[in-house]
Amino acid sequence: MIKFINKFIINEDIEKVWKFYTDIRHLEIITPKKLNLKIIKTTNQKIILGQETIISAKIIIIQSTWHSKITLFQHYEYIDEMLGGPLKKWKHTHKFKRINENKTEIIDKVEFSLPYGIFGKIASIFFIKILRQLFEHRKDETIKYLSR
Repeated sequence: MIKFINKFIINEDIEKVWKFYTDIRHLEIITPKKLNLKIIKTTNQKIILGQETIISAKIIIIQSTWHSKITLFQHYEYIDEMLGGPLKKWKHTHKFKRINENKTEIIDKVEFSLPYGIFGKIASIFFIKILRQLFEHRKDETIKYLSR
């Protein structure tokens, strides 16, 4: 498994950030429009333990369906894992840390592996670049949305 970690600090209270990130619709706000993300089905609007969500998004150049489940949910942390989709494995840990009453650190840890054996391993280098761009966009959109 390949690991990718992204962190940033936002000048907002942790409760406001937590409320935003635990509403499944936040994905539509922070995901780049070019990925054409659509929430097809979800078992709950607010993220909870065991929740399953099916989304459609453009991964690299192909529109793909992604089925995920929340496998851990506790205050200021949750994990979504892919049950089915374009990758061999995907585990995304979302953590939120209070720095002070008006600052929150958002930490994303992604563990993934691509299909296709050695070709997937080679493609992982390219995929990490895509993840960096994606998470930079997520940061910008989170800051923009929550600071309005």
